Amino acid sequence: MASSLTPPAIPFELHIGNRDKLLKSIRQDLSDSSRPLHGFILLQGGVEKNRYCTDHAELFRQESYFAYLFGVREPEFYGAIDIATGNSILFAPRLPVDYAVWLGEIKSLSYFKERYMVSMVYYTDEIGQVLCDQYGGSGKPLLFLLHGLNTDSDNFSKPAEFQSMENFETDLTTLHPVLTECRVIKSDLELALIQFANDISSEAHIEVMRKTRVKMKEYQLESMFLHHTYMYGGCRHCSYTCICATGGSGAVLHYGHAAAPNDRILEDGDMALLDMGAEYHFYGSDITCSFPVNGKFTSDQALIYNAVLESHNVVISSMKPGVSWIDMHKLAEKTILESLKKGCILVGDVDDMMTKRLGAVFMPHGLGHFLGLDTHDPGGYLKGLERPKEPGLRSLRTVRELKEGMVITVEPGCYFIDAVLVPAMENSNTSMFFNRETIGRFKGFGGVRIESDLHVTANGCKNMSKCPRETWEIEAVMAGAPWPLDKKDLS
Repeated sequence: MASSLTPPAIPFELHIGNRDKLLKSIRQDLSDSSRPLHGFILLQGGVEKNRYCTDHAELFRQESYFAYLFGVREPEFYGAIDIATGNSILFAPRLPVDYAVWLGEIKSLSYFKERYMVSMVYYTDEIGQVLCDQYGGSGKPLLFLLHGLNTDSDNFSKPAEFQSMENFETDLTTLHPVLTECRVIKSDLELALIQFANDISSEAHIEVMRKTRVKMKEYQLESMFLHHTYMYGGCRHCSYTCICATGGSGAVLHYGHAAAPNDRILEDGDMALLDMGAEYHFYGSDITCSFPVNGKFTSDQALIYNAVLESHNVVISSMKPGVSWIDMHKLAEKTILESLKKGCILVGDVDDMMTKRLGAVFMPHGLGHFLGLDTHDPGGYLKGLERPKEPGLRSLRTVRELKEGMVITVEPGCYFIDAVLVPAMENSNTSMFFNRETIGRFKGFGGVRIESDLHVTANGCKNMSKCPRETWEIEAVMAGAPWPLDKKDLS
């Protein structure tokens, strides 16, 4: 199938807006703490890496904070913002003459100034001199460098380094929390790119759904998705490694890695769980569709699928500014547990199950995460916010209250993971909740996850993902019906 979509022009005004937003925020932060409004924000862009000891250069993707402020696709750049004047300065690498032989035209500084809409451009070997020349104050110029913890990876961002740094004062604490919070609330231009990434990814998911057949390999589904998003969306990068899990592999939360490389054969009666999202101009998407590989839901498949779908839908209908994400996670868990009780998989009081954290047995991961330049966008834990200790809740990537302008995924799931399920069935605190006769039918079932990307609006939220979700919609699309479904054909 061809696509109805065309990759949009990249609006570099977006990065002017991001710089202005940061400048306003950091000036406010400095004013609040009675510090002078001068110095430079300085970031170092990403570095191209070779594969181990070889000369094979791996495909470069810009570091996300640098991409946010400058939108630069090339490696080895630096970028600065003068807090006093608001001027933006890019520093490009001075390339050797033979670059033109092997890698193409050596672009002029004026090219980068025009393309990236900055105030001025110099070479990276001029950073120290230029910043000293631009500085209007007395004493050593002050550099605000990016250094802070990513609460998803537990890694620290790397502050910029260059020769002659001894001629500058440095601040390693101010910039990171301010810039991270800027990234949490999306502008209209950012939302438009995230929407396109969602549109092309939704379309690709539907294409995969239509072409899935028993006896295919999982990697063929991955290949169809990658082809569609690149061929029709210009998406050279994915937001993350594709998860194309079928059958029992659907119980592996981050399937698709090198040791489980989407290589199982699809069998009749399997559920597929496909978690795939394309990236466009650094901005990503994160969508999961679950469906029967043969195109028809069994009653057991429909039971688990509808439990997750109801959870997905009730959370989305409850989302608005001021709502606690912990409360949304608990709502998702409770809705799934109620459905499993109705389906005779569980017995007993659902509130008791919640107290004993039984929801985490079927959904060990968090309900969702911020999305933007990174799949797991930063800012989930503001200073002073503690990560919960209880099962399930400790996997939450944020515990914040929702704010207008956030983009966050809603991805409830229900999995039959032996490593979690068997201990819970043997534990005297939780064993009484399981109907062993019924739950035995789901050994090897895998799991179901339904994931959409939500933009929090002034009085609710907007679902940016546009995939078939109801069981009858999925069956119709897999049988060849157009999407969106023509309501006249269904009456």
